[in-house]
Amino acid sequence: MKKKRLLILESGHVWEGEAFGGDHYEVGEIVFNTSMTGYQEIISDLSYCGQIVVMSYPMVGNYGMNGEDFESIHPAIFGFVVGEHCERVSHYRSTWTLDEYLAAKGIPGISGIDTRELIKVIRTLGVMKAVMADEGSDVEAIVEMLKTYKMPTNQVEMVSTKKVFQIPNHGEHVVLMDFGVKSGIIRELSQRHMKVTVVPYNTSAKEILAFQPDGVLLSNGPGDPKDLPEVIQTIQELMGKVPIFGICLGHQLIALACGGDTMKLTFGHRGGNHPVLNLVNNQVEITSQNHSYAVDTESLEGTGLQVTHKALHDESVEGLAHSKYPIYSVQYHPEASCGPMDANGLFDEWQKIMKQIKEDNENGKKK
Repeated sequence: MKKKRLLILESGHVWEGEAFGGDHYEVGEIVFNTSMTGYQEIISDLSYCGQIVVMSYPMVGNYGMNGEDFESIHPAIFGFVVGEHCERVSHYRSTWTLDEYLAAKGIPGISGIDTRELIKVIRTLGVMKAVMADEGSDVEAIVEMLKTYKMPTNQVEMVSTKKVFQIPNHGEHVVLMDFGVKSGIIRELSQRHMKVTVVPYNTSAKEILAFQPDGVLLSNGPGDPKDLPEVIQTIQELMGKVPIFGICLGHQLIALACGGDTMKLTFGHRGGNHPVLNLVNNQVEITSQNHSYAVDTESLEGTGLQVTHKALHDESVEGLAHSKYPIYSVQYHPEASCGPMDANGLFDEWQKIMKQIKEDNENGKKK
């Protein structure tokens, strides 16, 4: 007989299901993802640090887990919720079952609950605190604890690299500020022969410029961008000195550094099928997204930032470009290949900008 497990929300909603994976329970923010595949990438995406993820697709686990598709080595997700946990794996690349992997990492899973009902609650009430618990736990006491529990605000510090490291290559030199970077971003840079220097989130502008980069990339990551005032200051000190490209959290930080504002969405954008309109070429791109916060459109006046992309679901800001400096950003993930290649060209465009600026600077020195 399979072990029973509870999922308890701050709102007082409770679901009982079957336990799988690990049994290390932590309070997390409960969110949902609408992707039909890609659960391995979702579990290992550090932007989910401190969150319990609900998958809307009814069956999860059928192709197992492999050693090639991880976005990070050490996942930071606090829990995984599925309608049906498929225990029988059928895929030639599979190395572990979903249950085996989550158990090895201590991440609790729960299945056999009505995920449609659960997601409707999140859509109506918004994301909230939640925790898993053993069958027979004092639900009322746990709900009271959730109501008073203070969620951490140092998620980026928790997932960022502690040491500088490099991925050697012979092309443009990019300094990547690691706020919880996905391996897919590093892969896209490396495939374009860029030399990548990955630095901790709190690296100063002076230290970054000492590497003499051709560009700085601000990565994705978890949490509220306003919890990183030192990073916002660093970006301000880099503006005008080097081309900057921001992805997801990096996009939000650029807006704040330029004087804009961000806001928390009711239930965020998480999935692999989000349509975004590119206002530059008037084409729609199918994108992968994972974020709780968005840039406030009305706050952009006077910042020098222009909206280049917008979401077709809710008209939220999905891309920015600075009118004076070579600064660009997108809210979605161009490396995720869900279109499958709709947004991938952004890396090529940024590389061209870096090359052109580098050539202009070298020609200026020769004169």
